[in-house]
Amino acid sequence: MHLFLQTFFDPDELFKAFPVLLTEGLRNTLLIASLAIVMGVVLGVLLAMLLLSHRRFVRMPARLYVDVFRGLPAIVTVSLVGLGLPAAGIRPFGREPLGYAVLAIGLISAAYLAEIFRSGIQAVPSGQLSAARSLGMSYLTAMRVIVVPQGVRNVLPALAGQFIIDIKESALVYLLGLGVGQRELYFIAQERQAATYNSSALVAAGACYLLLTIPLTYLVNRLDLRLRTGGRKPKGPAAGSTPTAVPPVPSVLEA
Repeated sequence: MHLFLQTFFDPDELFKAFPVLLTEGLRNTLLIASLAIVMGVVLGVLLAMLLLSHRRFVRMPARLYVDVFRGLPAIVTVSLVGLGLPAAGIRPFGREPLGYAVLAIGLISAAYLAEIFRSGIQAVPSGQLSAARSLGMSYLTAMRVIVVPQGVRNVLPALAGQFIIDIKESALVYLLGLGVGQRELYFIAQERQAATYNSSALVAAGACYLLLTIPLTYLVNRLDLRLRTGGRKPKGPAAGSTPTAVPPVPSVLEA
């Protein structure tokens, strides 16, 4: 038991690891995940629109992208993007590995978000689009102003859940050899573990990941409940009172 505690919960190692993890590591993990989710949202919405096209030649490239990036292990994608592109002479970010890290995680995130947005848009009643077209809106305008915003609202919990996944997958960018000042949580902990042969730094990194993901998980659950209940807490009728039916609020397009 003493050896177990010394290997995973060494107080000296934890004390040395936490300051760097909470400053440099936590900052860069959130930076990579945040930029990746922004890229994923923008590219994911575009891919979702292509997936919903009635034209096969428009739909197929988007379907190929989604199938490839969802089918590949994340570590393979990170290696191909972060190591393969610079080796092939394609260096949009120069020699800065942080840009390739964001690009790799963002490409993976976009593939999953494309399917999330597609399902959310398809869940919007078709009458909304028809009503918008009857008011003189073009198809693209109706999608941008009416359908897509409603579809995004439908998938907010899944969107927040994908952000949690991006936070965890950011650990894979240690393969790219981030420099001092760019290291994320796992890279710092792995370096410390390799130098000391003690896993306490990895435990500390795990605690930092949990510090991020557990509150976000509860936020996702509350957001999902709020959307499903319309923001109302279910209450039973008071004793002796008769429940009053609340008429449905008409859609703006149906007014």
